[in-house]
Amino acid sequence: MLLKTFGWSFAITALGLVAAAFYGGWTAFGIVAILAVLEISLSFDNAVVNAGILKKMNAFWQKIFLTVGVLIAVFGMRLVFPVVIVAISAKMGPIEAVDLALNNKHRYQELVTDAHPAIAAFGGMFLLMIFLDFIFEDRDIQWLRWIERPLAKLGKVDMLSVCISLIVLLITSFTFATHAHQHGGGHADKAQTVLIAGIAGLITYMIVGGLSGYFEDKLEEEEEREHEEEEEAARTGKKKSAVVLAGQAAFFMFLYLEVLDASFSFDGVIGAFAITNDIVLMALGLGIGAMYVRSLTVYLVRQGTLDDYVYLEHGAHYAIGALAVILMVTIQYEINEVVTGLVGVILIAWSFWSSVRRNRALAASGEGSDEKAEVSTTV
Repeated sequence: MLLKTFGWSFAITALGLVAAAFYGGWTAFGIVAILAVLEISLSFDNAVVNAGILKKMNAFWQKIFLTVGVLIAVFGMRLVFPVVIVAISAKMGPIEAVDLALNNKHRYQELVTDAHPAIAAFGGMFLLMIFLDFIFEDRDIQWLRWIERPLAKLGKVDMLSVCISLIVLLITSFTFATHAHQHGGGHADKAQTVLIAGIAGLITYMIVGGLSGYFEDKLEEEEEREHEEEEEAARTGKKKSAVVLAGQAAFFMFLYLEVLDASFSFDGVIGAFAITNDIVLMALGLGIGAMYVRSLTVYLVRQGTLDDYVYLEHGAHYAIGALAVILMVTIQYEINEVVTGLVGVILIAWSFWSSVRRNRALAASGEGSDEKAEVSTTV
């Protein structure tokens, strides 16, 4: 099972490290290995959240996620995306941007860093919306009840998550503009860019997430209707419409996953520049890491880990919230990538341990004591 799920990841790792060694010797080999570990540590929470979405898809779309999705993640976000950012920010053609990335790495790094505020605003808003919509939803299973219960009640207010996100964005852009003005920097005009990028991230979340949720709800309604018909022994036709609907639902959930992965990859791409400004090594290292994240996602789905450790999804969403805040803060202040990675790892490890304690309590108390075990194991 382990080899079947992670086989491609092992193969890509071997090929990537060999390619790095041929490209730049043992130094390049070490850099690619470090980048792969960095990507995995920063994106573990991504795998947990992805698994919660991917388990709703059939085997076909899971394979699409591991094939087409990997191409998008590795070549799109880890290789093409930084080049596109440079091309847009420097107002140059894509061929010029590629030439710059290969032949003037220092200038290339400067341009990507210069575009960081807009990238962080877009990704921060997208991830913040994911966290807020999760935390404001009333759930049967709650991890940190002391905060989740009152927030679930507040979540009954319509569009609360959108309002909070916009307030955070306004405060961030205003603070950024004020700081730049006071220090006489040339970044005051970027406050508008931050605001626009943040709104774009918010709109992207609402469009993709809304379409995904709409088709998912339609699919559930169709499945319920079909189930009722089967119980009444009233089957009619080939049910072609249900198949088409399932395809639509899966497609938009796949699209949502890709945008989510893109948002998670922002910190990895930016953080990679702290290690190297060589775009080839960056693509190899981050690509290997992205492959493991995808394999881990499928592993969590097939093993039913999220069902066994019920607080894992909570921990991952808290990590998303932390990452969103970190991204917004990095618009103005520098935060070490180690801190970013550790925050996510600690929150997920904490939620995993809480899940283990819950399972032990349930096993000890027996059936009918679920609520008691919930109370005793909830922090």
